[in-house]
Amino acid sequence: MFIKQLSIFVENQKGGLAEILAELGSNGIDICALSLADTTDFGILRMIVDDAEKAKNVLINHGVVVKINQVLGLAVDDTPGGLASALSALHAGDIAIEYMYAFVGESDKHAMVVLRTDDNEKALETLKAAGASILTEADIRRK
Repeated sequence: MFIKQLSIFVENQKGGLAEILAELGSNGIDICALSLADTTDFGILRMIVDDAEKAKNVLINHGVVVKINQVLGLAVDDTPGGLASALSALHAGDIAIEYMYAFVGESDKHAMVVLRTDDNEKALETLKAAGASILTEADIRRK
């Protein structure tokens, strides 16, 4: 039930992000979700695509540093406090969130959330026990 996510090292220079995205697009790779966190000199682009292995190979061949990580996906009620209940379950299980981002899915009743924790296996079991709706790669790809 884990989802493959690309973590891509991006130098902070004009056009760097556009070049990476153009390379993926020209190779027919569809981006389903993404997040960009930056520092002064570089950023980490995290994204879920329709074919993580192909995207990784395309980017490596283009000279880009990229790694595939395992993350969790959740569908949470799109209501006040919807995400809080899932995060409360993780807190009660003594699980720390390393990062998290959200994106729009096809449902107007749920928010789609991607997260990585300090113990993804334990987080998955904790969230399942709490009744959280765990997403698969197919759920995120929408295909």
